[in-house]
Amino acid sequence: MTKLGPRLVGIFGGTFDPIHYGHLRISEELVETMNLREMRFIPAGAPRLRAPPIASPYHRAGMVQAAIQSNVRFILDEREIYRPGTSYSVDTVRELRQEMGEDVTLCLVMGADAFMRLSEWHAWHDLFSLCHIIIAARPGHDLTARLDSLPQALREESSRRWAHSLAGLESAQCGLIYIAPTILLDISATVIRTLISTQSSARHLLPEAVLDYIETNHLYSGEE
Repeated sequence: MTKLGPRLVGIFGGTFDPIHYGHLRISEELVETMNLREMRFIPAGAPRLRAPPIASPYHRAGMVQAAIQSNVRFILDEREIYRPGTSYSVDTVRELRQEMGEDVTLCLVMGADAFMRLSEWHAWHDLFSLCHIIIAARPGHDLTARLDSLPQALREESSRRWAHSLAGLESAQCGLIYIAPTILLDISATVIRTLISTQSSARHLLPEAVLDYIETNHLYSGEE
């Protein structure tokens, strides 16, 4: 197993509506295999490219905190939910770069589907001057077979940025793209919300602490 220095910091954004074991398993694997100093979970405030979250920013942050409390390298970062207006990942990464300095290498984590739409993100080109991009992919899944279907601008931009090993990420402060084999659990927040709204069991799809939080605060049941 390749181990890098503890200067790598993961950034994992999402609505986390609610956070579940799919999110946590990806993060656990990346922290271990990449020896990340920390993984920052950043609940989105008002995302631009998807429907507004169901739960409030306050409760989504509360669920993340309940889910990650037992791992000292998992950190809740609430900056986006308190930022007015639309949430842009590039603003968050830029702020983290300014706060943490050049001694830290930032790694923005996303799934393959999100990467396929990266050229739709606000100021997406700027991300490459601020961080590396880590694509969480299922082991044995040939993501490269999908690269020909990337939008032209993203295909051209990414063609010179692929890192073929973890060690390759250490050769640059930012600007590389790495496909990380991870165990992707087929868990959907939409399915979890539907189960809860119909009074069906969602156990074993997310931590008990998050289920307790949802029940205590009557989330997704129509009683909020």
